[in-house]
Amino acid sequence: MGRIMVHMTDTVVPLLAFSDAARDRVLEVRGGEPEPETLALWIEVTGAAGTAFTYDMYFRKITEAAEGDAVQHGDDLTIVVPAEHVDNIRGSTLDLSGGGMVLQNPNAPVPPGMGPMPDLDQDDPIVAKVVEILAVQINPQIASHGGFAELVAIENSIAYMRMGGGCQGCGMAATTMSQGIEVAILDSVPEITEVVDVTDHAGGTNPYYEAAKK
Repeated sequence: MGRIMVHMTDTVVPLLAFSDAARDRVLEVRGGEPEPETLALWIEVTGAAGTAFTYDMYFRKITEAAEGDAVQHGDDLTIVVPAEHVDNIRGSTLDLSGGGMVLQNPNAPVPPGMGPMPDLDQDDPIVAKVVEILAVQINPQIASHGGFAELVAIENSIAYMRMGGGCQGCGMAATTMSQGIEVAILDSVPEITEVVDVTDHAGGTNPYYEAAKK
């Protein structure tokens, strides 16, 4: 993964990571634009579809970034995130899945019917256990289908999970969650008593999609 840093006031914080494949695709497309060296990739949140944000990505001159916008400079690619969208994009990873661009975003809009979910406390040992299980046991297995699972929040012993990439909208997603992810977490983290999938599967564009048999 390539990672660049965004300078905002006097603080240096990570904003966006991107895979080599995603960077190469962006550079390839930008190369077909007039004066490509003057253009940045702009990323903004346009709304929400269920429990996932929707985005717009486009090329625009770097010099048009306004004060307060996050301008992330790399050796060959600059990314601009408008100020009002920074908190909703921070910590994301831009990648390719199924031939399309995917923003793997740890942030999410509040699911319908739920109150605001607390921010993940990365120093919480329970959070650390769940994240480790995903990294070691779960994600390596579902990566072959271009999928991934991530922890959105933990509240009242409930772990809220979101699936993305090839798992979003997959007809086998419910089985993967109930027989794979949920079992692994409940077996290894006794503090968690329930696992809830908050993925917007209806909004998935999964190339491996096959409707579940009734």
